[in-house]
This record gives sequence, structure tokens and C-alpha cells, in this order.
Amino acid sequence: MFLAQLFNIPNILALIRIFIAPVMFFLLVNRDLELFRGIHYSWLDYWAAFLFVLASATDFFDGYIARTFNQVTTLGEILDPLADKMLTLAGFLGLMMLERASPWAIYLILTRELFITGLRVSAIARGLDISASMLGKIKTVVQMFAIGFLLMQWRGGEIILWVAVAVTLYSGYEYVREFFKTLESQEARD
Repeated sequence: MFLAQLFNIPNILALIRIFIAPVMFFLLVNRDLELFRGIHYSWLDYWAAFLFVLASATDFFDGYIARTFNQVTTLGEILDPLADKMLTLAGFLGLMMLERASPWAIYLILTRELFITGLRVSAIARGLDISASMLGKIKTVVQMFAIGFLLMQWRGGEIILWVAVAVTLYSGYEYVREFFKTLESQEARD
């Protein structure tokens, strides 16, 4: 049963994201290795950006395929958000280490992500279902745009990063509000 869940297309796509994230991070933070001698830093940026776009595309397709072909699995519900977090974490931390992203912006985004992960664990322990909202999905897209722009050093990347911070924090507020609303509803039924 586990292998059947593991080897469906959406889960394979999530696993691809999980494997791409550290490779992308490696390209961003290990620029002075002997392995890269003679390669201009811009090529490392291009390869990291290519991997990031490839991995981001798998994020869209794994969810679409899982819903369309009824391949939603418990394992997939774990792998998909883990893959998303690993990819954005690799991008944001790598960009921060390259001094292309504000440490404060990255701190706020990562703190929200950790807090909401803890909230989701608490919800699951209470038997509550707090699924990703549309704003949560928009948050992921805006974060991905910010990472892409900053990787390529395109104009407006820093602005998009701060828009991502605002959307990230507001979607976190939405999760907290939904958690307590669902909790109150459950307590009223009990």
C-alpha cells in the first residue's frame, strides 16, 4: 500500500521537488568550490533559476493531477507541503546568503511558515481539518515569483519579496482565524 501511494504521479512530482531543492541551494551557496572554477556566477544563477522553475511547475501539476485523477493520498498530503517548504526555504536562504534578499523578509516568512505548520499539527491532533485556502495558494505563487525575480536579479524582485511577506503574513492570520473558528464550532457540538 505504501509503495502504491509513493509511486503515483503526484507523489513522484513532489519527490522531484524535494530532490531539486538541495541541488538549487547547493548552486547558490557553494560558488567558490573547485567544482565551479572557471564558471561565471551568472551561470550558477541561471541553473538555479532553471531548477527552481522546473520544481515550481511540478507544484502545479502534482496538485492538478491528484485532484483530477483522484490520486490524493495521505503520503501526498505530507509530501506536497514538505516539498513546497523545502523549495522556498532553499531559495530564500540561498538568496539571503547571497545578500539579494532582506534577512527581515526571510525571517518573517519562515517564522510564519513554522508557526502555521505547528498550528496544522495541533489541528490534526484535535481532529480538525484546516486545508490550504486560496490565499495560501496565492502566497506560494507570490513567494515563487519573488524567488525567481531575485535569482535572476530582475528589477522589482525586492518589491515582490515584500509583497510576498504581506501576503504570507495575512494568509497566516487567515489560518489562525480559521483554526479558532473551527475549534469553537467543534466545542459547541461537543
